[in-house]
Amino acid sequence: MSAHSDQLGFDWLDTSLGDASLSAPTKKPRKPKVSASKASAPMSLEAMAQALEASGDYKVLRRMTPPPSYPSAGPGAVTQRVAIIDTETTGLQSASDRIIELALVVVDVDIHSGQPVGAVRVFDGFEDPQRALSAEIISLTGITDDMVRGQALDEAAIADIMQGVTWVVAHNAAFDRPFVEARLPQFVHLPWACSFADLDWKAQGRSSAKLEALAADAGLFYDAHRADADCHALLSVLTQSLNDGRSGLQQLWARSQSLQYRLSAVGAPFETKDALKARGYRWDSNARVWSLRLRDDAALAEERTWLAKHVYANPRAPIRIEVQDAWTRFSTRDGEVRVEPLVVDLPA
Repeated sequence: MSAHSDQLGFDWLDTSLGDASLSAPTKKPRKPKVSASKASAPMSLEAMAQALEASGDYKVLRRMTPPPSYPSAGPGAVTQRVAIIDTETTGLQSASDRIIELALVVVDVDIHSGQPVGAVRVFDGFEDPQRALSAEIISLTGITDDMVRGQALDEAAIADIMQGVTWVVAHNAAFDRPFVEARLPQFVHLPWACSFADLDWKAQGRSSAKLEALAADAGLFYDAHRADADCHALLSVLTQSLNDGRSGLQQLWARSQSLQYRLSAVGAPFETKDALKARGYRWDSNARVWSLRLRDDAALAEERTWLAKHVYANPRAPIRIEVQDAWTRFSTRDGEVRVEPLVVDLPA
């Protein structure tokens, strides 16, 4: 035990080693007996954790313990019921792979405070994909063939827990949404938000947008890659305040109420591909076009200016803009599409 032990409050540990001496041994005075009532009681694990954190030399992660409920909403509170959703699947392709586990954590959110209120409702179920699971999926998720054999999602229970839900959040909605809508069509008619794509975690000073890393930043650890645990972890992460003082839930709710865009650089010269890629555009091999998601009107206007400067010689070259609302974002369905000239006022 180091010399810092006393500073950290571990005074219940006796670290005295005595003094070394080369002289003849002498009889040490007997220590007075201390009654059990006067002895220092051992510190609790939580007190130890707090002492370590107070030193400034340690960061302690606590195991996530999902609460069965949150404090009730105050009088006059405006709430929206959200479903936090996560899936485990046989693979990455929603057209050919299948859900093997689906979890929902449903809670009301006070839009003013950005915090969950009231009871937490949970659904977690397995489904047999009618095929053997790969060794990779078993290793990643811990789900085995025996666990899913003969299982089916309880659609009645899902319909019950989804009553009153006004929006859906997933940490990678572009992955989860196509799987869920293919299996449960009622999710087509709800707006979705994505805590991975709709929140700028880098601007929040986070080194990674992976859920496990975000949970660790919030001081939590959990058993990842199981759908129910991922849902609870995401809810915990989204209750944290971000740089502007709003919680992640508040920011996502605002995103779900606004339009976003997918801009496609139609006919972009081949020699500009490296610049487009560096800018964040992705190549769509089916449509054979570079495209980029943009969060709002200001980002769209900025991108048009950049394209005029770095990609198109003709500022009136046509571009393709897909207008996406929360009912179509991250789905396999297109939003409203318009093709229009770049038409931007270039600075002198």
